[in-house]
Amino acid sequence: MAAIETAAGSRSDARRNRERLVSAARELFASAGVDVSTREVARHAGVGVGTLYRHFPAREDLVDAVLGEAFDELIGLAKTALAEADPWRGFTRFVEEALVLHARNRALMDVVETQKHGRERAISMRRRIRPLVAQLVARAHADGSLRPDFTPQDVALLFWASDRVIELGGDVAPEIWRRHLGFVFDGLRSGAATPLPRGPLTDTQLKRVGQTRRGATT
Repeated sequence: MAAIETAAGSRSDARRNRERLVSAARELFASAGVDVSTREVARHAGVGVGTLYRHFPAREDLVDAVLGEAFDELIGLAKTALAEADPWRGFTRFVEEALVLHARNRALMDVVETQKHGRERAISMRRRIRPLVAQLVARAHADGSLRPDFTPQDVALLFWASDRVIELGGDVAPEIWRRHLGFVFDGLRSGAATPLPRGPLTDTQLKRVGQTRRGATT
């Protein structure tokens, strides 16, 4: 009987430690990004680093555990945008609302942009979001609202530039990125289009840029 009670207590302690680690990581990742060290996550959770690694052998496992809800929310935004009757509104709505998530959660920004973080759930999210974004772009092309030389790969450029504005604005001007995005959207209107000096990134180039934008630390 005592052995059963001891085992149950150990499982309960393990569950509590895991919950504390996920909660600590969620808070730290949201404010500072996924490059926060695992040692800092463990310290914030009030457990040892060894306990963290027993639950999450690699940083990517912790990222998947923390960002599952954020991944689902991002996919939901894309699907809702595709349901918009106005293709231009759908496209701009997705970009803007995705950036709201990025501003609220730097970890999501890191995972979406870098291709380096997360395991199965992050990989699955990227695979699911790409065709949805491609559909948003195609619809806006089809109705003539989006400049014809804009590609799905160019959406990453919008995120990279706007996320930098979000970082620089910080607490001083947390909404300034919306002004920047307004300028960008005006430039994406088909009626304002002028020839561009360079073509879009290929998928291979896009992946290579994402892999070099941030490196993970432990």
